[in-house]
Amino acid sequence: MRFSLWPKLSQPWPEVVEIVRHAEASGWDGVYVADHFMGDGGLFGAVTSAHLESTAALAALAGLTTRVRLGTLVLGNTYRHPTVVANWAASVDRISDGRLVLGLGAGWQANEHEQYGITLPVPGERLARLDEACSVLRGLLTEPVVTFPGRYYELTDAVCEPKPVQRRLPLLIGGKGDRMLRLVARHADEWNMWAMPETIAERGAVLDRHCEEIGRDPSSITRSTQALVRLTDSPCEAKKFIASVHGRPAVAGPAEAFGEMVVAWREAGVDEVIVPDLSLGSGAQRLEALDALIEQGREAAG
Repeated sequence: MRFSLWPKLSQPWPEVVEIVRHAEASGWDGVYVADHFMGDGGLFGAVTSAHLESTAALAALAGLTTRVRLGTLVLGNTYRHPTVVANWAASVDRISDGRLVLGLGAGWQANEHEQYGITLPVPGERLARLDEACSVLRGLLTEPVVTFPGRYYELTDAVCEPKPVQRRLPLLIGGKGDRMLRLVARHADEWNMWAMPETIAERGAVLDRHCEEIGRDPSSITRSTQALVRLTDSPCEAKKFIASVHGRPAVAGPAEAFGEMVVAWREAGVDEVIVPDLSLGSGAQRLEALDALIEQGREAAG
């Protein structure tokens, strides 16, 4: 099982660098960043909060690290044209010497689209666009020349050079609905969703069925999940934290509670646990929390 960190890009850049370098030095396997230009008024902060742009941040982290995998969780397809994404991904995979995980999603955050005048299509169209985008990306990242006569994207003798270091750059797709899981079965190397163990087990079974329908081995898709984590020795504080996140997957308590959840995730088929730093404090407290979590996670994963 892998363990990865999700640093928020609404914090100052030196703090992002500090926590990522600490994660790399202390045995974490990966680092993911979200793709948002502003907060959503909820988990990702106030609408007016400042956010570093994800593709620039990840390219910089590629040059500041040497070991951890680096990924997007996840790029919004509504405002990321797949031809541009393909060229960016190939470049960052080369800068990082083959450590990129290309995470994609259909797009969802309404206030970003409203402010920037970007159309946010209905869910069905968003999925259809993402379906085509995945085909475009796979073609550009692997084939010398690509012609694609799609409904939403049209390519004619298109090239993307240089190619990534990884012969098959991992494509991660985030989502949980039945139609999205069908798309995951067709295109993804990795699947991600926010989930507690029982939920990801149920959704994973749906993904397995979609894979079987198209003759794909379900085990060929890596499964990852994330939850908010709050370390505390106070049962009262842990209970208040769980209540405060309004149903968002969360773990609260001593580090051993995280270890217990890792065991449950592993039994539910999870290959990678991603920990956002949103609830881990700051400064030395946050670094100590990272150390406690990776120690418990490794022990629980065996």
